[in-house]
Amino acid sequence: MSTTVTKTLQATFAPPTTHKQTKLNDLLETYRDGLQEAFDSGASTMSSVSDIVTPYDLPYQAKAALCNYVPKLRKTYNAQELDDEHPIRFTNQAAKFDHSEERDYEFTWWVPRPGRGTNFWIPLRINPEQEDLWHDLVSEDAKAGEIRLQQHRQNWVLHVTVEYPVEEPATDGDATHIGLDIGETALITGCALKDGSPTDPFVCSGSRAKHLRKEMHTTLKRLQERDASEWRMDERFNHYQNALTDIVEKASRQAVEYAKQFENPVLVMEDLTYIRERLDYGKYMNRRLHSWAFARLQGRIEDKATEAGIPVEYVNPAYTSQTCHLCHRIGRRDSQAEFRCPHDDCHVSTFQADINAAANIARRVDPWGESVPLDKAERDDSPRDGSGCDTATTHREKSVPAQMTLTAFRESKPSASDD
Repeated sequence: MSTTVTKTLQATFAPPTTHKQTKLNDLLETYRDGLQEAFDSGASTMSSVSDIVTPYDLPYQAKAALCNYVPKLRKTYNAQELDDEHPIRFTNQAAKFDHSEERDYEFTWWVPRPGRGTNFWIPLRINPEQEDLWHDLVSEDAKAGEIRLQQHRQNWVLHVTVEYPVEEPATDGDATHIGLDIGETALITGCALKDGSPTDPFVCSGSRAKHLRKEMHTTLKRLQERDASEWRMDERFNHYQNALTDIVEKASRQAVEYAKQFENPVLVMEDLTYIRERLDYGKYMNRRLHSWAFARLQGRIEDKATEAGIPVEYVNPAYTSQTCHLCHRIGRRDSQAEFRCPHDDCHVSTFQADINAAANIARRVDPWGESVPLDKAERDDSPRDGSGCDTATTHREKSVPAQMTLTAFRESKPSASDD
């Protein structure tokens, strides 16, 4: 049995001629004018938006996208005003692509324009890792969704949402549940459960991402204080975002490769849908936590796991860092690195905190293993000193285990081949 996976393809335009550049600029300006008027009018239905954008000199694929998008701005996104950098949106009717190995740029896009005979082809620079999906898009083996065209200074970037079938993840026999704890200092902590016991933990360091986020905040703040030009700030922001995206891609790939070593793996992660709304650790800590894209990392792990045929489950995140993975009772997290179980009849006294949390996450995929009281689901799950939470740590020291130990784990660091 197969299931459908959604992914966004990205391509950059090869440098357009002056004539094509002018057409693209006109298209972008007209689209944003139509979007702004429809938004300012308070139009809340597709028909009311259509009445406003119909007179605009836009291709029908862009008008249809506006009719669908504008009503969502206030209802779904609760937008109070519009950003000046909105991309042009097209419906999937604009997904006309071509491929030829005889061209320098093998893939091209038929750019929609208003009026008959005004469309034009534009060569695309694609991501080589996505080439197979571009071929599927051309052959219609993959179904196109929304298309977005964004201008970044002199570059035009195209994003195409595609849906394609993959074999539905399934397990034969007993599954191996693997908990993944997403954090800051430890970007990903993974732990598999074998007969209920933590087995062969895995840690992906987050020090590089942590450094980049801090450097990005400092750099952009200084540029803003110096009243730097907008293009300069955009250039620096894009630089850091690209670097962070590269880290997310590599970390998610390592997590899935870790899961592949086990028989019938099932990845288990916390449902962090509302993590940003719940966090309140002061201005400094909130800035750091909010700047880390929990959902983006989880999404890329899920994408890669699905492609590899590995099921993914999400569980309640409450108490994962304060519950003992062995006796399933509440313990203490006196520091970011160490979990303590105070119960004398439990064989665990101290344990590496992130691995303990990952083991709890893995256990919770089994409904009989759920230990979170329903009436205490909103309890604060942070360390006693308030320095962070189990999904974004500020400091980490190696624990000193006693009685039951699990100190040997593999920490994944970027290799020379990853640079």
